[in-house]
Amino acid sequence: MAALKIVPLAAILLGLIVLISCNDSDEDEKRPNSPSGTAQSANQKPGQKPDADEENEGEEGPATPAAVAAEKAAPQQTAGKQFAYNFDGDTAGQMPAKFHGAKTGGGAPENWVGTADLTAPSKPNVVAQTSTDQTDYRFPLLISDEGSFQDLDVSVKFKAVSGSIDRAGGLVFRLKDPNNYYIVRANALENNYRLYHVVNGRRSQFAGANLKVTSGEWHELRVEATGNKITCYYDGSKKIEATDETFKDAGKVGLWTKADSVTYFDDLKVTAK
Repeated sequence: MAALKIVPLAAILLGLIVLISCNDSDEDEKRPNSPSGTAQSANQKPGQKPDADEENEGEEGPATPAAVAAEKAAPQQTAGKQFAYNFDGDTAGQMPAKFHGAKTGGGAPENWVGTADLTAPSKPNVVAQTSTDQTDYRFPLLISDEGSFQDLDVSVKFKAVSGSIDRAGGLVFRLKDPNNYYIVRANALENNYRLYHVVNGRRSQFAGANLKVTSGEWHELRVEATGNKITCYYDGSKKIEATDETFKDAGKVGLWTKADSVTYFDDLKVTAK
């Protein structure tokens, strides 16, 4: 009799074990898979979870992008070729020579002009974006016309002067037109550094770092792009390393702001690699 009682008990225990095992398996299937990320803050240790603010923000922008003018072709530069712009020979109040203005998104036209600044890294002049239109999804661009670059080292000094919607400055590279390019930018209101691609007028962040960005002071942005590898520096310190396949071909370089940002730029330098 004792043996007969043990058999049903064993069957019940076996059933409970199987049920628990099935529940655990179901929970595992419900958990989202960790993305095989291609970007990481340069200060982040391998395997370390990024801060919440460093997670990708997703795609932004209108479903139908604003129409933009086609870019005029510019010769692709060979390794070692460099262009440097300090804007000191440009007329105050005018668009700098060898550049043209453009815009991603909506809002009022951009306004890029040369202006004097006693604090300029290379005195006396800088180039400034001075329009204060508060349209949020509005990105004024100043695009260099002299050449296009595939692998490159590009840098600029910038000063965030004002802005209540945004207060930012950035570097554009491998630009095909004002709706398609890479952009790395620093924001003094958000205290962060972000790397995006803009495709058909919609931007997507794929890398970033959190850091202090002070208004009213000069800082340096720098990007090295070789193949699909992009490395971004802030004031000489490596902050972002990422890989991305969106734009593989040569494109133009330029400057960037957002919304009502009034931002000064100086000493733009680009070297083909």
